[in-house]
Amino acid sequence: MAGSSSYSVLPGYQSELTMDNDDEQIGVAKTQGKYWGIFICWLLGNGCLFGFNGMLTIEDYYVYLFPKYHPTRIITLTYQPFVLATTAIFTYHEAKVNTRVRNLAGYMLFFLSSFGVIILDVLSSGSGGIAPFISVCIIAAAFGVADGHVQGGMTGDLSLMCPEFVQSFFAGIAASGAITAALRFFTKVAFENSRDGLRKGAMLFSSISCFFELLCVLLYTLVFPKLPIVKFYRSKAASEGSQTVTADLAAGGIKSLPNPLAEEDRVVERLSNKQLLHQNMDYALDMFLIYVLTLSIFPGFLAEDTGSHSLGSWYVLVLIASFNVSDLIGRYLPLIEQIKLTSRTGLLIAVITRFLLVPAFYFTAKYGDQGWMIMLTSLLGLSNGHLTVSVLTEAPKGYKGPEQNALGNLLVLFLLAGIFVGAVSDWLWLIGKGW
Repeated sequence: MAGSSSYSVLPGYQSELTMDNDDEQIGVAKTQGKYWGIFICWLLGNGCLFGFNGMLTIEDYYVYLFPKYHPTRIITLTYQPFVLATTAIFTYHEAKVNTRVRNLAGYMLFFLSSFGVIILDVLSSGSGGIAPFISVCIIAAAFGVADGHVQGGMTGDLSLMCPEFVQSFFAGIAASGAITAALRFFTKVAFENSRDGLRKGAMLFSSISCFFELLCVLLYTLVFPKLPIVKFYRSKAASEGSQTVTADLAAGGIKSLPNPLAEEDRVVERLSNKQLLHQNMDYALDMFLIYVLTLSIFPGFLAEDTGSHSLGSWYVLVLIASFNVSDLIGRYLPLIEQIKLTSRTGLLIAVITRFLLVPAFYFTAKYGDQGWMIMLTSLLGLSNGHLTVSVLTEAPKGYKGPEQNALGNLLVLFLLAGIFVGAVSDWLWLIGKGW
């Protein structure tokens, strides 16, 4: 990254980009810095959910502190309305929003929220009670607002670039779950399984989260906008009428609006959000249904309704880790062209067929052993990751930059709506079991 400061101007471009660039120069601009970009997108995806996944992964600490309040379900349910409402507002005003300010504000709020977890625990001395629990829920809401800034903003921004960036960003989101799960195993081994040990693990998670979110702020501010490939795609989007990339272009050292691929008689037009949604309703429905199912099972059902087995207190951690790792693997599978789902009809059929997992989980929890439950959880994660990336990389194809940005925001809105409905549906597993 030390050499990133040299990317002040696109290769072959002077201070103002002109229309006489040849195909060779454009080809270089479209690829230079691509692998750095993929890696940074992966880190930024991690930062998108690292803090909140940390809260979910230390659920055994919160269950110990707040045994009467169903913290796993309540914290998730508190988070969802805020992320959904924030994303909806930004999606509606997407065409006029400064994407750079939006994303930086989100990553800063992630950092402050992670720091807030530490401050709260210090002030409450690790005690339970309704006041600390309400404070935990407020922090979860702040994570939701931050996610509403970042997930839609980054997805829209990356949708107008190469598909590998979107894939890597969402792989990073899944990786945040896998990394926090691995760290939870470490803290469980390193610290005695007591209240003090759980508290030390929680503080370790929050400290790591603070550092990581600060790293994301620095990467997005100083490194990512200066990559040649990023400047090329943002310049292309600006030439197609995008108003959201101006600040990012300025951060990359481009003061004028370049036209690397534009024609002299080009007329800047774009489809409205309503038109984009009408043309991509099947993709939007895919995203909604994928996450309705996933969040109706993970994490609440896995944490509270799968019974006791020989793994004891490790059982829930193994299930959560199985989901997170398989979800991460699933998000890399679309890179293999032979197994990537590209058919719109095929994607919809796969998404609907996936609901057969509901009775499978029900009967496995009631009659099956832990091996079958781990296998089902892995299948849930694998299908979640594969289908998510397949939809998000296929949907933007064929659209101009501003339309790709808008479509990325719309699909994330339906994704989050599915998460919210799924988190609410998760409570249906408690029917007949009392509060």
